[in-house]
Amino acid sequence: MTGPLTPDPGPPQDAGLERWRLVLGSPAERHTGPLGPGRAGQDAALDWLYGRDPDLARRGVRRSGSSAGRTGGSGPSSVTAVDWLDDIHRLFPRETVERLERDAVERYGIEEIVTDPEVLERVEPSATLLRAVLRTKHLMNPQVLHAARRIVESVVAQLLARLRPEVRRAFHGTRSRRPSRTPLARNFDFARTVRANLAHYRPDERRLLIERPHFHSRSRRQVTRWQLILLVDQSGSMAGSVIHSAVTAACLWGLPGLKTHLVAFDSEVVDLTADVTDPVELLMRVQLGGGTDIARAVAYAADLVENPRRTIVALITDFYEGGDAHRLRRTVRGLVEQGTTVLGLAALDEDANPDYDRELAGRLAEAGAHIGAMTPGRLAEFVAERLGR
Repeated sequence: MTGPLTPDPGPPQDAGLERWRLVLGSPAERHTGPLGPGRAGQDAALDWLYGRDPDLARRGVRRSGSSAGRTGGSGPSSVTAVDWLDDIHRLFPRETVERLERDAVERYGIEEIVTDPEVLERVEPSATLLRAVLRTKHLMNPQVLHAARRIVESVVAQLLARLRPEVRRAFHGTRSRRPSRTPLARNFDFARTVRANLAHYRPDERRLLIERPHFHSRSRRQVTRWQLILLVDQSGSMAGSVIHSAVTAACLWGLPGLKTHLVAFDSEVVDLTADVTDPVELLMRVQLGGGTDIARAVAYAADLVENPRRTIVALITDFYEGGDAHRLRRTVRGLVEQGTTVLGLAALDEDANPDYDRELAGRLAEAGAHIGAMTPGRLAEFVAERLGR
């Protein structure tokens, strides 16, 4: 089965059967009956994409023949990616369009989606397409890069809008034990208010009358000259981490007393700090792929450290080391022994699904690093907690 597609519903009495017919293809018609009027276009659009799947064809799950006149697994017809995009935007609801575009890029590697300027003008910007753009932009000519930048700008704007409040909230300060006369709901002191008003409790009504509420004060964090060094693995499998690290660094940039560095690495090390205020420009420069030399990147970070006890080195990688693992462990231990906080993040994407070399991660944990999986918002909270000490 191709997945939970949700085409526009047909007549109430046969909507469910028609949906199954669209998913399974023409072989299912003897059980579901033929498609109703207006469904042929949807069937052809689905077949253009899923009809090329050889595994489904072998199992007979999808089409042995279709309204498009092709056999399962026979690949695309003369219909182009541009035609197909026009069709799905016209025939399906937005959530289904996003699913179809994602499958086209990730399951079937239809590169025209991100390398043809005419196609790029039609697609809905999404994190999936942004990852595809980052993986294939070395194939793009200047005209295509200009069109692809629209996707990068749109998705980065969405991510910044979502992450910036989380990051800023982490740095707003902590509640202290001192009382405050400023009545702010977020600083409401529930326990003290209850204790102070117990004399006004009415047992018969089971109500506590509040004559005077109490509030906490807030002490602003003392953020004095800390460094945050983000080391981001830019191998192909880490595209989501590169995206979110760049955006998170942009959110952290400019906070009082926090000096943020952003360093990308594969077998080479590239310092992107100069572009951290413009995550769009930064992402367009990042070249995903190549080998992985984590030890080299951590050694570079060690040279950036100004005050070890006020420095956090956040290493974002899958820990599959292609360089010298012994050198990596020695460098991490040296950083920890001098007072630097070393954070090893196995994942930093929107789903926080870790996939990493647990053996090497365990060795780094033994050397004193904090190892885990952390979303961008949680990273900001971790940094804020450290800075507040």
